Amino acid sequence: MYRIISTLFFLASFLGIARAQKKDRGFQPKPALVRLIDGNLHQAVNQYKVLMGKVPADRLPKTYYANADKFESSNTGWWTSGFYPGTLLYLYEFSRDTSLSREALKRLALLEKEQYNKGTHDLGFMMYCSYGNAQRLVKQKILPSGPGIQASAAGSSPTAQDYPEILLNSARSLSTRFNPTIGCIRSWDSKPWKYPVIIDNMMNLELLFWATQTSGDSSFYHIAVTHANTTMRNHYRPDYSSFHVVDYDTTTGAVIAKKTAQ
Repeated sequence: MYRIISTLFFLASFLGIARAQKKDRGFQPKPALVRLIDGNLHQAVNQYKVLMGKVPADRLPKTYYANADKFESSNTGWWTSGFYPGTLLYLYEFSRDTSLSREALKRLALLEKEQYNKGTHDLGFMMYCSYGNAQRLVKQKILPSGPGIQASAAGSSPTAQDYPEILLNSARSLSTRFNPTIGCIRSWDSKPWKYPVIIDNMMNLELLFWATQTSGDSSFYHIAVTHANTTMRNHYRPDYSSFHVVDYDTTTGAVIAKKTAQ
């Protein structure tokens, strides 16, 4: 599912760039390619409408095993929990189909409590992919900010006015996992690791950059840049491929091991 959502994100982003640059005579997108992308996104809209009918009301989709025809869902604490509402919002942005936005807002209500989750480094995935996308669409006036769509979506759901504070609280929770001695945000709390940092953690940093831009608090920026610099220094091999996990000593900040866990 992560691969599918990443592909949809790429297609949506590419189409937006292509349409924006069409005004520039220096770049003319190929009509056949734009039609292909439009067709893929229309198919994705239809697929997500099918998915909407299969996800339990208090859960989020996790994965699907085609060979066994087995569907798995997750609670809101799972690292992919923000992908479903986030992708629904991307597809709503493309199609303006309000059934997608209503479903997305229902699922945002489930995720709200995760803003205080200090036990994971995946808050960028969970909260910025979901609430961050909703905040962007509200700001661009693509997603209505009034009470109508919110009330019809989930009754007591957080409104658009709540999104910035929810995202800031998420950034604050993520920041608690930063160790200045090591210069990184901790990934896992499980053994046998001492202080594991995985390369995937880099994709959670966007939440911290947003938080600095929104709040003016540069501590978020400092954490993100320090983490990125430490990662560049320790995660990469001479050929620029990357280790999955770097484990650090919590007292000295020295590297203990460089390994692949998955």
